Amino acid sequence: MRFTKMEGLGNDYVYVDARHETIGNPSGLAVLISDRHFGVGADGLILILPSEAADARMEIYNADGSRAEMCGNGIRCVAKYVYEHGIARKEQLAVETDSGMKHLQLFTAGDIVESVRVDMGPPELERSRIPMKGPSGRVVGEPLEILDRTFRITALSMGNPHCVTFIDDVDGFEVAGYGPAVASHPSFPEGVNAEFAEVTDRRHVKMRVWERGSGETLACGTGACATCVAAVLNDLTERCVTLDLPGGELKVEWSEKDDAVTLTGPAREVFTGEWPDSG
Repeated sequence: MRFTKMEGLGNDYVYVDARHETIGNPSGLAVLISDRHFGVGADGLILILPSEAADARMEIYNADGSRAEMCGNGIRCVAKYVYEHGIARKEQLAVETDSGMKHLQLFTAGDIVESVRVDMGPPELERSRIPMKGPSGRVVGEPLEILDRTFRITALSMGNPHCVTFIDDVDGFEVAGYGPAVASHPSFPEGVNAEFAEVTDRRHVKMRVWERGSGETLACGTGACATCVAAVLNDLTERCVTLDLPGGELKVEWSEKDDAVTLTGPAREVFTGEWPDSG
């Protein structure tokens, strides 16, 4: 099975062109191929499939084999692959995902895609649509007990669930301790991605993330979008911010005009190879 390793700010996945490869058990393959000691090493597996409604379809499997609805960094890499491998040679693409159709603008230099802007659509703010247990309405600055602390959380969906907590010192925060406790909290019946963010000024936010099914990653595109929305809802930033993540910077804007969130960042191909078994 041929594969391509790609990354967006260190949020890395193994990509397989499933138009030409048959994957019998993608969840099982994701676990094996994502292993950083015995496999290729990645945050998960992304399949690029044909679509009758778009230029391509993406399916995402986390490193633990669970299915994910959407990945902001992953879809930028899909766009790069689709363009550079001739699946659709155009700078405006549509990609079908489990969270709906996404439209992307590619910024190219010659034949190379250097960065991609993704229209992520409007955030879902209603509690039941995140989903999160509790009364109807928005979840903004709500107390939530996590281990030995009570956090003020803001929860929303960017096609997948997110729980954002604003803290004073994100670099020194114990993400490995509190992250999995948030991700598996019983208030979130489908689990949740946990973002921990420090606002440095009204246009800049530092963020770390514990991703449901993958653990702490160097970047999370949907998490960056969720953090921007949460910061605006708590009147901490403007609607256009730069997110500083361990893997680098992402730019996010939540439009007041049409409610859409756009995400802009790089995408890079690392290497290609062959895996002995397609699962």
